[in-house]
Amino acid sequence: MSSKLPVISGKQLVKMMHSLGYIAVRQKGSYITMRLETNVGAHSIIVPNHEEIAKGTLDDILNKVSIWAQKSKENLIELLKR
Repeated sequence: MSSKLPVISGKQLVKMMHSLGYIAVRQKGSYITMRLETNVGAHSIIVPNHEEIAKGTLDDILNKVSIWAQKSKENLIELLKR
């Protein structure tokens, strides 16, 4: 059973991603491009800097980040709730 997704802002998501090693490489309008450098390559993902991120968008971002950061989606959700 997966954990329920919290209602969060783009700012909160960026903060959590920073704690995992992602850095903001650029911003265009209300979208921030985050990048993670690993020993197997680099991962870039675009995060909407909105007051509230849509559930589907958040779910997709967490799925991709969980693969590259080698953390479970449930662990990422717990980080967001802090």
